Formats: sequence, C-alpha cells, structure tokens
Amino acid sequence: MSDESQVCYTFEAALEMAIQMETERFRSYLDAIRRVRNKAARQILKDAAIDELDHKCFLEKALIEGQFQGATLAEKVPTMNLDYSLAHKELSADSIPREALAYAIHLENGSIDFYRRMVSGCEGAPMAPIFAQLLTKQTHHLQEMEDLYEQHFLPEN
Repeated sequence: MSDESQVCYTFEAALEMAIQMETERFRSYLDAIRRVRNKAARQILKDAAIDELDHKCFLEKALIEGQFQGATLAEKVPTMNLDYSLAHKELSADSIPREALAYAIHLENGSIDFYRRMVSGCEGAPMAPIFAQLLTKQTHHLQEMEDLYEQHFLPEN
C-alpha cells in the first residue's frame, strides 16, 4: 500500500498533491490530443482536458484562499466500472472516438483512486471532507463519461 493511503497531509500539502495529479492528467490528455487525428476522438480528449483544467483551477483557488468555496455535491454516484471491461491502451494517431473515451475513463478512474486514498488517509481529520468532495466531483465526471460511452458504444440489451 502506498504512503498516500497511510498519511493525512496539511491542507496546503494535500492541495499541492491534488494539483500535481490534475496537472499530470491534463498533460496525458494533451499528449493524446497531439497524437490522435480523428476529429471526434480529439474532441472527446479536449473536453476531458478542459475538465482537468477546471479541477486544477478549483484546487488552486482553494490554495490561494486557504479554504474550499462553492457548492458541495450531495454524494458519490454509482458508476458502471467500465474501466474493468475496457482495454487500457495508449492512443495512436489512428485512434477512434471509442478508444479515446475508454482512455479518458481510465484516467478518470486514476483520479478517483487518488482521492479515495486521500480520504482514507485523512479519515477523521479536517481534510477528509474536502477530499470526499473532490472524490464526489470526480465520480460525477466519470459517470458522465460512462453515460456517453454507453449511449454511443454499448448495444442495447
């Protein structure tokens, strides 16, 4: 088990870690956008990259202000866990929208795992509700991606 799941960080340190993680996710999307030629696949990746920038901006504002401000999401939403059934592979110039969305779903699951470890590591501490809110936000984002995948790429039963 990683050290992240064992330790609760200060507000500033925790936010810095979250900002770094969001930056890494953004860079992954940016790299994929530069590789993929399919217009629809690129749009999926661009939308996901912009969401990562929004998350990072939210965290940076909290770092500046010393607290989180804004709406609190009610609770995590159930997801389909599509990452278990979708192949996790790097995108190429010839990647299609289905592959781009699967790639994005895997990246979002990585973010969810990060925030889940942070919530666990901070259980009972003042930081736990903050990471729980971020976990909820990521879960909602994943659900939107999975709904899009289901709508366009899963056959009806």
